[in-house]
Amino acid sequence: MWTDQVTTAVQQILLGIIGLSSGVAVAGGLFSFIVELGVIADFADRTHTGDQILFYEDCVALGGMLGNLFFLFRPALSALFPIQTVLLVIFGLFAGVFTGCWAMGLAEILNVFPVFMRRTRIVRYITVLVVCTALGKGLGAWLFFYRGW
Repeated sequence: MWTDQVTTAVQQILLGIIGLSSGVAVAGGLFSFIVELGVIADFADRTHTGDQILFYEDCVALGGMLGNLFFLFRPALSALFPIQTVLLVIFGLFAGVFTGCWAMGLAEILNVFPVFMRRTRIVRYITVLVVCTALGKGLGAWLFFYRGW
């Protein structure tokens, strides 16, 4: 009976170590991919704050870690109920900016948009296309989160 408990404890510890190691490897790969895309360096270049690039990279890694902790442990924010909506709006804004910048960085690397614009000959209407894409993404997100689809 006692050996069964020890065996179960050892199995749980090994599963924890394997899970943590796998998570670290995947997160490291994801963050190196984000850095390799040049999104962070591009923002630092455009804002003329290239001397702060290590700080930006640390913030991206910290955001990923905090996001995982919030996802795994789901802290109760009901104690912060008056501030909860404001925090949700701020998080949604940052998550949307992050996702959009990541997608645009990937598209920039692949040169998808310039080739698409030249082949379809819609260079004149690029502003309308970008605004319609943004409105479509916003409407889709609203339908998903508000309606629960």
